[in-house]
Amino acid sequence: MFHIFQYQPLRLITQNSLSSVCLKLMLSRPVALVQVWKSWFSSHSPLGKKNIILMGPPGAGKTTVGRIVGQKLDCPVIDIDDDVLETTWNMSVSEKLQNVGYEEFLEEEGKALLKFSASGSVISLSGSNPMHAAGMQHMKKNGIVVYLDVPTTVIMSRLKSKGTDRIVGLSPGISLKDVLQFRKQFYKRWFDIRVLCGGDIAAEVVAEKVLDAVKRYQDSELETFISTRSSRSGRSTEEDSHKLYFSDVVTQGLALDGGLFVPERGLPKFTAEEWQGLIEATYIERAQVILERCIHPADIPASKLAEIIETAYGENFSCSKIAPVRHLAGNQFLLELFHGPTASFKDFALQLVPHLFAYCIPRSCNYLILVATSGDTGSAVLDGFSRLHDTDKQRIALVNFFPEDGVSPIQKSQMIGCQKENAWSVGVKSDFDFCQTAIKQIFTNSDFTGFLTVEYGTALAAANSINWARLLPQIVYHASAYLDLVHQGIVSFGSPVDICIPTGNFGNMLAAFYAKMMGIPIRKCICASNENNVLTDFIRTGVYDLRGRKIISTFSPAVDILKSSNLERYLHLIANEDGQLVTQLFNQLENQGHFQLQKDLLGKLQQDLVAGWCSDEDCLAAIHSVYSTTGYILDTHTAVAKVVADRLQDRTCPIIISSTAHYCKFAPAILRALRIAEINQNPLSQLHLLSSYSALPPIHWGLLETLKKTGNGDHQVCAADMSALMSHIETLIQNHFM
Repeated sequence: MFHIFQYQPLRLITQNSLSSVCLKLMLSRPVALVQVWKSWFSSHSPLGKKNIILMGPPGAGKTTVGRIVGQKLDCPVIDIDDDVLETTWNMSVSEKLQNVGYEEFLEEEGKALLKFSASGSVISLSGSNPMHAAGMQHMKKNGIVVYLDVPTTVIMSRLKSKGTDRIVGLSPGISLKDVLQFRKQFYKRWFDIRVLCGGDIAAEVVAEKVLDAVKRYQDSELETFISTRSSRSGRSTEEDSHKLYFSDVVTQGLALDGGLFVPERGLPKFTAEEWQGLIEATYIERAQVILERCIHPADIPASKLAEIIETAYGENFSCSKIAPVRHLAGNQFLLELFHGPTASFKDFALQLVPHLFAYCIPRSCNYLILVATSGDTGSAVLDGFSRLHDTDKQRIALVNFFPEDGVSPIQKSQMIGCQKENAWSVGVKSDFDFCQTAIKQIFTNSDFTGFLTVEYGTALAAANSINWARLLPQIVYHASAYLDLVHQGIVSFGSPVDICIPTGNFGNMLAAFYAKMMGIPIRKCICASNENNVLTDFIRTGVYDLRGRKIISTFSPAVDILKSSNLERYLHLIANEDGQLVTQLFNQLENQGHFQLQKDLLGKLQQDLVAGWCSDEDCLAAIHSVYSTTGYILDTHTAVAKVVADRLQDRTCPIIISSTAHYCKFAPAILRALRIAEINQNPLSQLHLLSSYSALPPIHWGLLETLKKTGNGDHQVCAADMSALMSHIETLIQNHFM
């Protein structure tokens, strides 16, 4: 820079003052003029007349960080406490608070904000400014509000060391912690950008993070999506000009070339300090922080995203911890993912995705969501979309295709019972792979999709795990599980854990790997399969071979899958985003029924993944053994993972086993594992029998209520024929939207 910055309240660096310096330089060194202007434009505030408004609790470092940001941008720096309030009142803030009391102070502070105006400045708010709604609305009109999010324990330590005594709201009977917790609701209401600030992080580092966050906020071009089958080198100018953003891929679901969408620049990385700042956070708070980094505010503003997350997880889960981690035995821990309304891990995504979808889609078009399920997705997606606001239900409908004879009786009863006025289930006389392949083919049938758009004003979208939005909430619970182990003192942050997941479509496993990429110290990702063990064979040999294989019906039907859709995203990642290679592999799989990885890619894969499989006999034996020794009942999928974990873990670190469903969903198999001789075929009777065991976890409340309502509900059944499926889709559109 050509001058030295010294902080002064309300200091202005004007173009006139800059011009005078440039004139002197031009007279002595003409070439330097261009360099000076380039320097000025590159370092000057990119906000134009907008302000950067720093918000946070007292002790967050807003004043210090504001000065550093102002110095870097060569723009005015304004501290509301020092430069506005004390100047206006002609007394210190603490004196004012003492004179007028808490409520009057907030009102006087708000009035001062309403009279204040500035542009192109860095403004540091007081800790209590956000508690005055009218004042904050006034400030937001011409500013980007940056929330310096510092853990409460850190703030308390800082304030104690400073001996601060001017905290608004602090009084006898109300602790400092209570005041800080109360204020969080106001900070969350107003911010545009969140910056995580750990305990020992330097103000200079925070200032850089603020500038990076503002840059991201202003430039949504940084967060575009590509297909796993697109080639960077082979992309046309037209393809480059047609950029896709989060809101596009949520609504489109599947890429036009048959590939899956992935973020072009990858996922965001969190520092160790940022993760540690979330150790004390609730599940909902963790979800907000992680998803804010993954979804650009131009697609969904932070305040709206917070509202959606609160709606999804606030009251719909039976456990206040949402995804609790329970010690099972030795170094094994269960991540309980079945406390949602339909009793499986699918609820985490499918309580959230419908609201994301409703926000992102254009209001001018109707949408029909197509879903294929091997069991748990069906009831979860039906329940999730049925909870939309009535106005959204009128323009968003859903049809769920499932293998008519390939799900458990209780799963089938759930899918029938979860049907609503905008959500239906259709049984298909085939297996899950046919359902999933059929949906992919329908999406890429431009004649059919074009006909629906022109004739009925209706577009198709997907809510399977091929939809990018389905994966993001799963990343959250894998990260949260690790943070819970740190919070419980099981591991210190940075110490590794292994993760074992029953997987068929590879979405849950991919989400765990993404969490690892974002900074969670996961060592091994262990894939657990049942007798449909194509993934196990692939991970061990690099050969994905479907030739001569048919789906085997097992006690763990959610992983009775041979074609793992999300594997494509993982291979795209380890192949350095080589879309041509991915296209070649999956075309070969489609046309010839197999493909083989190159040796170097197999080496990369085996550094990340290990795999094993479990027979039905071993699955039932594990359920019986765990119940006998602990009083805890595993569902059949969790039992598959438990068996594989026992075989493959080396016991040098904790292992988190994903418990992906509640055992009640598979009551006949559970009763058989518990060696009950006579099993009533009525699903409700089976649940009542299980409840007599007083086992852990207790019977699932939502599942029981759904089965009580189901009775002999009706559903449609369709032949395993593409034309028949398309006819069903057209009829449903006519009945709902016309």
